[in-house]
Amino acid sequence: MSEDDVGHAHGMHVVRDGPREAPPLLLIHGSGASGASWGPMVPVLARHHLIRVDLPGCGKSPPARSYDVPGQAGRVAALLDDLGLGPVLAAGHSSGGYVATALAERRPDLVRSLALISTGPSLDALLPQPLILRAMLGPPLGRLIWSRRPEAWIRKGIMATAARPVDVPDDLVAEVQGTTYRAFRMVMRENTAYINERSVPERLADLEVPVLAIVGAADPRWDPESARRYEAVPNVRVESLPDVGHLPIIEVPEETGELLLAFAAAGRDTPSL
Repeated sequence: MSEDDVGHAHGMHVVRDGPREAPPLLLIHGSGASGASWGPMVPVLARHHLIRVDLPGCGKSPPARSYDVPGQAGRVAALLDDLGLGPVLAAGHSSGGYVATALAERRPDLVRSLALISTGPSLDALLPQPLILRAMLGPPLGRLIWSRRPEAWIRKGIMATAARPVDVPDDLVAEVQGTTYRAFRMVMRENTAYINERSVPERLADLEVPVLAIVGAADPRWDPESARRYEAVPNVRVESLPDVGHLPIIEVPEETGELLLAFAAAGRDTPSL
């Protein structure tokens, strides 16, 4: 990867992969993660021009004054404007799907289609979290141990959301370790505010773009049955992955990537809804 493929813009660390003349695919990570979480997907999606961002306060991006979801979408929009890209397929994993959705709300001219992967539709679909995550993420213990977390704990925390053994990328572990507790809690608070204001299916119903929702049938974070709320939206197609947890992009990157590729190809052949 050349120096031109990595940079900072609008308060975000940005990594670009694949041929620049190929169709653009924007990849947005979930809460407290980074663009490195998409690493296992990069070889599968290599035919596309991939744009991976570290949202403010996450990964290699510096902290920000505000982490509200529409504001983060605004930063991403400014990046796409600078790169002269759009409309793109915007894919978000977990809460990254909120930023992708907000991008389509804020700048519909920049979004051809949306892919939401393990994105919870509303707060009432959230399941009781695994004990290790409650200990590491929640107050008061989380605040005390956050900066002292060994890599092994971070790996266990990530693996706790999977339904099968996974190989957690080393660069993802390192970048998660660098995220501050304050930034993480503020990101979580703003994500909650976004879906409390209006659920994701309600927001999607107002958008004129095709949407692919990929859910793990064994997701321990979000009730898999809540995917039915997406099915009720006319422009949304739901794909459920058996025996997959919250991390399809790491658990089954090939299968998840093929779903994205097929969706992207269909979007190029068919006018937007």
